[in-house]
Amino acid sequence: MNKNGLKQKDSAPLIELKGVTKIYGTGQASMRALGGIDIRIDKGDFAAVMGPSGSGKSTCMNIIGCLDTPSAGAYLFEGLEVEELSRDQRALLRRHYIGFVFQGFNLLGRSSALENVELPLIYRGLPARRRRVRALKALKAVGLAQWASHTPAELSGGQQQRVAIARAMVTDPEVLLADEPTGNLDSARSKEVMELLTEFNRDRGITVVMVTHDPATAAYAGRRIHFLDGLIDKSQLESETN
Repeated sequence: MNKNGLKQKDSAPLIELKGVTKIYGTGQASMRALGGIDIRIDKGDFAAVMGPSGSGKSTCMNIIGCLDTPSAGAYLFEGLEVEELSRDQRALLRRHYIGFVFQGFNLLGRSSALENVELPLIYRGLPARRRRVRALKALKAVGLAQWASHTPAELSGGQQQRVAIARAMVTDPEVLLADEPTGNLDSARSKEVMELLTEFNRDRGITVVMVTHDPATAAYAGRRIHFLDGLIDKSQLESETN
């Protein structure tokens, strides 16, 4: 039993989905988002999840991020059977092991960059001084220490996304889930963000799972997992190492 009260198996893969299905609605109004998928992601992987709109990739990411639960099948995080956890236990797993980066940045408009990065640490109950030290360190890691007092409106799109990455990384997560992290950025800013994610994956061993439509963005990943109609598209299975 670890310090967060979640019992895990050290030898297990970081993330494993076994026959996971997801159905929304009932009867004739039901819609199958996932049709029984199997995915294994090991610690230190950088995986790009690709596919057309409605293919199931976002549903898969929501399940991995403990924002949704499967209709059937099993989701294991380091050997822990996530579907057997209570709502509060899933929140603990999310809070202590998973960082999120979104296409829309999701920053608090009236708060400074430092305050935005501190937010996950507030949920953890860290004292103000420790929060500030860790948040400043995270901002420094993304090259924005000098912008700590600026609000999102005073930052470029690329800078806002780097603040969002710092916010995701400030808790030292096991896995970083990035949903179209370059979707609102131009090519130069996209390159900056992807080089930053690659650096965290390579130098810190952070596992990255990223949803993207962009082949150029996906090229940074060591693996590409293609979805089609709620299933893994086995005709495009790839497992390259960059």
